[in-house]
Amino acid sequence: MADLGKIDRDFFETHVRPRLGAERDDVRLGPTPGVDFGLLDIGDRAVAIATDPVSILPPLGFERAGRFALDVVLADVAVSGLPPSHLAISFSLPPSMTDDDFAAVWEGVHAEAQDLGVSVVTGHTARYEGCSFPWVGGATALAVGDAADVIRPDGARPGDDVLVTNGPAVETTGLLTTLFPEQIDLDAETLATAQARLDEASCVRDAMTAAAAGPVTAMHDATEGGLHGAFVEMATSAGVGFEIDRDRVPIRPGVEATCDALGIDPWTATASGSLVLTVDPDGTEAVLSALDERGASAARVGRVTDGEGVTVDDEAIEAPSVDAAWAAYSDLS
Repeated sequence: MADLGKIDRDFFETHVRPRLGAERDDVRLGPTPGVDFGLLDIGDRAVAIATDPVSILPPLGFERAGRFALDVVLADVAVSGLPPSHLAISFSLPPSMTDDDFAAVWEGVHAEAQDLGVSVVTGHTARYEGCSFPWVGGATALAVGDAADVIRPDGARPGDDVLVTNGPAVETTGLLTTLFPEQIDLDAETLATAQARLDEASCVRDAMTAAAAGPVTAMHDATEGGLHGAFVEMATSAGVGFEIDRDRVPIRPGVEATCDALGIDPWTATASGSLVLTVDPDGTEAVLSALDERGASAARVGRVTDGEGVTVDDEAIEAPSVDAAWAAYSDLS
Protein backbone atom coordinates (compact mmCIF):
# COMPACT_ATOMS: atom_id res chain seq x y z
CA MET A 1 0.00 0.00 0.00
CA ALA A 2 1.43 3.40 -1.02
CA ASP A 3 2.19 6.03 1.62
CA LEU A 4 0.03 8.49 -0.33
CA GLY A 5 -2.85 8.03 -2.75
CA LYS A 6 -5.10 5.12 -3.53
CA ILE A 7 -4.34 1.59 -2.44
CA ASP A 8 -2.72 -0.54 -5.11
CA ARG A 9 -4.26 -3.51 -6.89
CA ASP A 10 -2.35 -6.10 -4.81
CA PHE A 11 -3.56 -4.60 -1.53
CA PHE A 12 -7.11 -4.49 -2.85
CA GLU A 13 -7.08 -8.10 -4.02
CA THR A 14 -5.55 -9.34 -0.75
CA HIS A 15 -7.42 -7.30 1.86
CA VAL A 16 -10.52 -5.73 0.31
CA ARG A 17 -12.05 -7.95 -2.36
CA PRO A 18 -12.40 -11.01 -0.07
CA ARG A 19 -14.28 -8.88 2.50
CA LEU A 20 -17.15 -7.05 0.82
CA GLY A 21 -19.93 -7.80 3.25
CA ALA A 22 -23.00 -9.73 2.21
CA GLU A 23 -23.46 -11.02 -1.32
CA ARG A 24 -26.55 -9.62 -3.02
CA ASP A 25 -28.08 -10.52 -6.36
CA ASP A 26 -28.81 -6.89 -7.23
CA VAL A 27 -25.11 -5.91 -7.31
CA ARG A 28 -24.14 -6.11 -10.97
CA LEU A 29 -20.72 -4.44 -10.55
CA GLY A 30 -18.90 -4.18 -7.24
CA PRO A 31 -15.61 -2.56 -6.19
CA THR A 32 -12.88 -3.00 -8.81
CA PRO A 33 -9.50 -1.23 -9.11
CA GLY A 34 -9.56 1.48 -11.74
CA VAL A 35 -13.35 1.34 -12.11
CA ASP A 36 -15.14 4.57 -11.26
CA PHE A 37 -18.55 3.31 -10.07
CA GLY A 38 -20.54 0.40 -8.74
CA LEU A 39 -23.75 -0.75 -10.40
CA LEU A 40 -27.05 -2.01 -9.01
CA ASP A 41 -29.97 -3.62 -10.86
CA ILE A 42 -33.26 -2.46 -9.35
CA GLY A 43 -36.03 -4.04 -11.40
CA ASP A 44 -35.68 -2.66 -14.91
CA ARG A 45 -33.65 0.30 -13.66
CA ALA A 46 -29.92 0.64 -13.17
CA VAL A 47 -28.25 2.65 -10.42
CA ALA A 48 -24.63 3.74 -10.83
CA ILE A 49 -23.15 4.74 -7.48
CA ALA A 50 -19.80 6.24 -6.44
CA THR A 51 -18.32 7.75 -3.28
CA ASP A 52 -15.51 10.30 -3.04
CA PRO A 53 -13.94 12.66 -0.52
CA VAL A 54 -15.17 16.24 -0.49
CA SER A 55 -12.31 18.68 -1.01
CA ILE A 56 -12.91 22.38 -0.33
CA LEU A 57 -10.12 24.76 -1.35
CA PRO A 58 -10.70 28.20 0.24
CA PRO A 59 -8.31 30.06 -2.14
CA LEU A 60 -10.74 29.34 -4.98
CA GLY A 61 -13.45 31.33 -3.20
CA PHE A 62 -15.98 29.28 -1.28
CA GLU A 63 -18.78 29.27 -3.87
CA ARG A 64 -16.44 28.22 -6.67
CA ALA A 65 -14.85 25.65 -4.35
CA GLY A 66 -18.28 24.13 -3.76
CA ARG A 67 -18.96 23.77 -7.47
CA PHE A 68 -15.51 22.29 -8.05
CA ALA A 69 -15.94 19.77 -5.23
CA LEU A 70 -19.32 18.63 -6.53
CA ASP A 71 -18.07 18.16 -10.08
CA VAL A 72 -15.32 15.84 -8.84
CA VAL A 73 -17.90 13.71 -7.01
CA LEU A 74 -20.37 13.55 -9.90
CA ALA A 75 -17.77 12.64 -12.52
CA ASP A 76 -17.49 9.04 -11.35
CA VAL A 77 -21.16 8.29 -12.07
CA ALA A 78 -21.37 10.47 -15.19
CA VAL A 79 -18.96 8.08 -16.93
CA SER A 80 -21.60 5.35 -16.54
CA GLY A 81 -23.51 6.96 -19.40
CA LEU A 82 -26.40 7.75 -17.03
CA PRO A 83 -26.88 11.42 -16.06
CA PRO A 84 -26.13 12.04 -12.35
CA SER A 85 -29.43 12.25 -10.49
CA HIS A 86 -29.05 12.08 -6.69
CA LEU A 87 -26.52 13.14 -4.05
CA ALA A 88 -25.82 12.31 -0.41
CA ILE A 89 -23.17 14.54 1.14
CA SER A 90 -21.50 14.80 4.54
CA PHE A 91 -19.43 17.73 5.82
CA SER A 92 -17.00 17.48 8.74
CA LEU A 93 -15.95 21.10 8.92
CA PRO A 94 -13.07 22.77 10.77
CA PRO A 95 -14.20 25.00 13.67
CA SER A 96 -12.63 28.00 11.91
CA MET A 97 -15.11 27.83 9.03
CA THR A 98 -17.76 30.52 9.48
CA ASP A 99 -21.46 30.23 8.75
CA ASP A 100 -21.05 32.63 5.83
CA ASP A 101 -18.20 30.53 4.42
CA PHE A 102 -20.29 27.38 4.49
CA ALA A 103 -23.33 29.18 3.08
CA ALA A 104 -21.19 30.17 0.08
CA VAL A 105 -19.95 26.58 -0.38
CA TRP A 106 -23.50 25.32 -0.24
CA GLU A 107 -24.68 27.90 -2.77
CA GLY A 108 -22.03 26.58 -5.17
CA VAL A 109 -23.09 22.97 -4.57
CA HIS A 110 -26.77 23.83 -4.99
CA ALA A 111 -26.32 25.88 -8.16
CA GLU A 112 -24.25 23.21 -9.91
CA ALA A 113 -26.56 20.40 -8.77
CA GLN A 114 -29.61 22.30 -9.96
CA ASP A 115 -28.04 22.99 -13.35
CA LEU A 116 -27.18 19.29 -13.79
CA GLY A 117 -30.56 18.00 -12.59
CA VAL A 118 -29.15 16.45 -9.40
CA SER A 119 -31.25 16.33 -6.21
CA VAL A 120 -29.66 16.32 -2.75
CA VAL A 121 -31.51 13.60 -0.81
CA THR A 122 -29.67 13.35 2.51
CA GLY A 123 -26.52 14.46 4.31
CA HIS A 124 -24.77 15.55 7.49
CA THR A 125 -23.14 18.86 8.38
CA ALA A 126 -21.16 19.67 11.53
CA ARG A 127 -17.96 21.24 12.85
CA TYR A 128 -15.43 19.03 14.61
CA GLU A 129 -12.05 19.55 16.25
CA GLY A 130 -9.25 18.01 14.24
CA CYS A 131 -10.85 18.62 10.84
CA SER A 132 -9.04 20.83 8.34
CA PHE A 133 -9.11 21.96 4.73
CA PRO A 134 -9.18 20.69 2.10
CA TRP A 135 -10.60 17.29 3.12
CA VAL A 136 -13.84 18.15 4.91
CA GLY A 137 -16.20 15.26 4.22
CA GLY A 138 -17.43 12.74 1.72
CA ALA A 139 -20.24 12.34 -0.78
CA THR A 140 -22.08 9.61 -2.63
CA ALA A 141 -23.49 10.29 -6.08
CA LEU A 142 -26.08 8.20 -7.88
CA ALA A 143 -27.19 8.06 -11.49
CA VAL A 144 -30.51 6.30 -12.01
CA GLY A 145 -31.63 5.29 -15.47
CA ASP A 146 -32.35 2.64 -18.05
CA ALA A 147 -30.17 -0.45 -17.68
CA ALA A 148 -29.74 -0.54 -21.46
CA ASP A 149 -28.08 2.90 -21.39
CA VAL A 150 -25.26 1.94 -19.01
CA ILE A 151 -21.73 2.23 -20.37
CA ARG A 152 -19.61 -0.22 -18.43
CA PRO A 153 -16.15 0.97 -17.36
CA ASP A 154 -14.64 -2.33 -18.53
CA GLY A 155 -16.39 -2.25 -21.90
CA ALA A 156 -13.50 -1.43 -24.25
CA ARG A 157 -13.32 -3.90 -27.15
CA PRO A 158 -10.61 -4.67 -29.70
CA GLY A 159 -11.16 -2.47 -32.73
CA ASP A 160 -12.60 0.46 -30.78
CA ASP A 161 -11.12 3.92 -31.17
CA VAL A 162 -9.59 5.66 -28.13
CA LEU A 163 -10.61 9.30 -27.68
CA VAL A 164 -9.35 11.89 -25.19
CA THR A 165 -10.78 15.25 -24.17
CA ASN A 166 -8.66 18.15 -22.89
CA GLY A 167 -5.44 16.16 -22.60
CA PRO A 168 -2.86 15.87 -19.82
CA ALA A 169 -2.58 17.75 -16.52
CA VAL A 170 -5.52 20.11 -16.98
CA GLU A 171 -6.54 19.99 -13.31
CA THR A 172 -2.91 20.10 -12.11
CA THR A 173 -2.23 23.17 -14.23
CA GLY A 174 -5.36 25.08 -13.28
CA LEU A 175 -5.24 24.20 -9.62
CA LEU A 176 -1.58 24.84 -8.85
CA THR A 177 -1.43 28.13 -10.76
CA THR A 178 -4.60 29.30 -8.99
CA LEU A 179 -3.48 28.26 -5.51
CA PHE A 180 0.16 29.37 -5.81
CA PRO A 181 0.33 32.10 -8.49
CA GLU A 182 3.27 33.97 -6.96
CA GLN A 183 5.40 30.86 -6.54
CA ILE A 184 5.36 29.67 -10.16
CA ASP A 185 7.73 31.31 -12.63
CA LEU A 186 5.32 32.28 -15.41
CA ASP A 187 4.67 35.62 -17.08
CA ALA A 188 1.29 37.23 -16.41
CA GLU A 189 -0.32 36.20 -19.70
CA THR A 190 0.78 32.57 -19.43
CA LEU A 191 -0.29 32.46 -15.77
CA ALA A 192 -3.79 33.68 -16.63
CA THR A 193 -4.03 31.14 -19.44
CA ALA A 194 -2.94 28.34 -17.12
CA GLN A 195 -5.39 29.39 -14.40
CA ALA A 196 -8.24 29.19 -16.93
CA ARG A 197 -7.67 25.45 -17.17
CA LEU A 198 -9.35 25.01 -13.79
CA ASP A 199 -12.70 25.78 -15.45
CA GLU A 200 -12.13 22.69 -17.62
CA ALA A 201 -11.44 20.34 -14.71
CA SER A 202 -14.81 18.62 -14.89
CA CYS A 203 -15.84 15.90 -17.33
CA VAL A 204 -19.50 15.59 -16.25
CA ARG A 205 -21.03 17.47 -19.18
CA ASP A 206 -18.56 15.98 -21.68
CA ALA A 207 -19.45 12.47 -20.51
CA MET A 208 -23.17 13.15 -20.86
CA THR A 209 -22.65 14.65 -24.31
CA ALA A 210 -20.56 11.72 -25.56
CA ALA A 211 -22.95 9.09 -24.19
CA ALA A 212 -25.87 10.70 -26.00
CA ALA A 213 -23.99 11.10 -29.29
CA GLY A 214 -22.76 7.66 -30.28
CA PRO A 215 -21.74 4.08 -29.44
CA VAL A 216 -19.37 4.71 -26.51
CA THR A 217 -18.15 1.42 -25.01
CA ALA A 218 -16.25 2.76 -21.96
CA MET A 219 -15.43 6.08 -20.25
CA HIS A 220 -12.99 7.03 -17.50
CA ASP A 221 -12.08 10.33 -15.80
CA ALA A 222 -8.29 10.72 -15.78
CA THR A 223 -7.72 11.60 -12.13
CA GLU A 224 -4.86 10.31 -9.99
CA GLY A 225 -1.97 9.14 -12.15
CA GLY A 226 -3.06 11.27 -15.09
CA LEU A 227 -3.63 10.06 -18.62
CA HIS A 228 -1.05 7.27 -18.39
CA GLY A 229 -2.80 5.93 -15.31
CA ALA A 230 -6.20 6.18 -16.99
CA PHE A 231 -5.05 4.32 -20.11
CA VAL A 232 -3.64 1.47 -18.02
CA GLU A 233 -6.68 1.24 -15.74
CA MET A 234 -9.13 1.08 -18.66
CA ALA A 235 -7.13 -1.46 -20.63
CA THR A 236 -6.51 -3.66 -17.58
CA SER A 237 -10.14 -3.68 -16.45
CA ALA A 238 -11.29 -4.74 -19.94
CA GLY A 239 -8.47 -7.25 -20.55
CA VAL A 240 -7.38 -5.50 -23.77
CA GLY A 241 -4.48 -3.46 -25.08
CA PHE A 242 -4.28 0.24 -25.96
CA GLU A 243 -2.05 1.69 -28.67
CA ILE A 244 -1.72 5.47 -28.23
CA ASP A 245 -0.17 8.11 -30.48
CA ARG A 246 0.98 10.89 -28.16
CA ASP A 247 1.10 13.54 -30.89
CA ARG A 248 -2.64 13.19 -31.38
CA VAL A 249 -3.50 13.95 -27.75
CA PRO A 250 -4.80 17.51 -27.30
CA ILE A 251 -2.76 19.71 -24.97
CA ARG A 252 -4.48 22.77 -23.58
CA PRO A 253 -2.77 26.18 -23.49
CA GLY A 254 -0.65 26.78 -20.41
CA VAL A 255 -0.19 23.11 -19.52
CA GLU A 256 3.29 22.58 -20.93
CA ALA A 257 4.62 25.90 -19.60
CA THR A 258 3.30 25.18 -16.09
CA CYS A 259 4.58 21.62 -15.98
CA ASP A 260 7.99 22.75 -17.27
CA ALA A 261 8.16 25.47 -14.61
CA LEU A 262 7.36 22.96 -11.86
CA GLY A 263 9.35 20.02 -13.23
CA ILE A 264 6.20 17.88 -13.55
CA ASP A 265 5.58 15.09 -16.04
CA PRO A 266 2.17 16.14 -17.42
CA TRP A 267 1.29 12.62 -18.55
CA THR A 268 1.30 11.21 -15.02
CA ALA A 269 -0.18 14.23 -13.21
CA THR A 270 -3.78 14.32 -12.04
CA ALA A 271 -6.06 15.37 -14.85
CA SER A 272 -9.66 15.55 -13.62
CA GLY A 273 -11.78 16.84 -16.48
CA SER A 274 -9.84 14.85 -19.07
CA LEU A 275 -12.09 12.08 -20.29
CA VAL A 276 -10.79 8.89 -21.91
CA LEU A 277 -13.36 7.12 -24.08
CA THR A 278 -13.45 4.02 -26.23
CA VAL A 279 -15.90 4.22 -29.11
CA ASP A 280 -17.07 1.91 -31.88
CA PRO A 281 -15.35 3.34 -34.99
CA ASP A 282 -18.71 3.74 -36.74
CA GLY A 283 -19.64 6.36 -34.12
CA THR A 284 -16.34 8.15 -33.60
CA GLU A 285 -17.10 11.12 -35.84
CA ALA A 286 -20.51 11.63 -34.25
CA VAL A 287 -18.99 11.68 -30.76
CA LEU A 288 -16.18 14.03 -31.78
CA SER A 289 -18.66 16.33 -33.53
CA ALA A 290 -20.92 16.49 -30.46
CA LEU A 291 -17.98 17.24 -28.16
CA ASP A 292 -16.71 19.91 -30.55
CA GLU A 293 -20.15 21.52 -30.65
CA ARG A 294 -20.11 21.64 -26.84
CA GLY A 295 -16.75 23.43 -27.01
CA ALA A 296 -14.66 20.52 -25.74
CA SER A 297 -11.19 19.83 -27.12
CA ALA A 298 -11.23 16.18 -28.19
CA ALA A 299 -9.35 13.86 -30.54
CA ARG A 300 -8.98 10.25 -31.60
CA VAL A 301 -5.62 9.26 -30.13
CA GLY A 302 -5.35 5.51 -30.66
CA ARG A 303 -7.09 2.16 -30.80
CA VAL A 304 -7.99 -0.82 -28.68
CA THR A 305 -6.19 -4.06 -29.53
CA ASP A 306 -6.23 -7.73 -28.63
CA GLY A 307 -3.81 -8.72 -25.90
CA GLU A 308 -2.77 -6.73 -22.86
CA GLY A 309 -0.86 -3.61 -21.89
CA VAL A 310 -0.59 -0.03 -23.11
CA THR A 311 1.90 1.39 -25.56
CA VAL A 312 2.45 5.09 -26.18
CA ASP A 313 4.39 5.75 -29.39
CA ASP A 314 5.18 2.00 -29.46
CA GLU A 315 6.74 2.06 -25.96
CA ALA A 316 5.12 0.09 -23.16
CA ILE A 317 3.98 2.10 -20.13
CA GLU A 318 2.76 1.17 -16.67
CA ALA A 319 0.51 3.01 -14.26
CA PRO A 320 2.58 5.52 -12.23
CA SER A 321 3.15 4.55 -8.60
CA VAL A 322 2.92 8.19 -7.47
CA ASP A 323 1.05 11.08 -9.04
CA ALA A 324 3.54 13.54 -10.53
CA ALA A 325 1.70 16.57 -9.11
CA TRP A 326 1.95 15.65 -5.45
CA ALA A 327 5.61 16.56 -4.90
CA ALA A 328 5.03 19.94 -6.54
CA TYR A 329 1.96 20.57 -4.37
CA SER A 330 3.94 19.65 -1.26
CA ASP A 331 6.83 21.94 -2.21
CA LEU A 332 4.54 24.87 -3.00
CA SER A 333 2.56 24.41 0.20
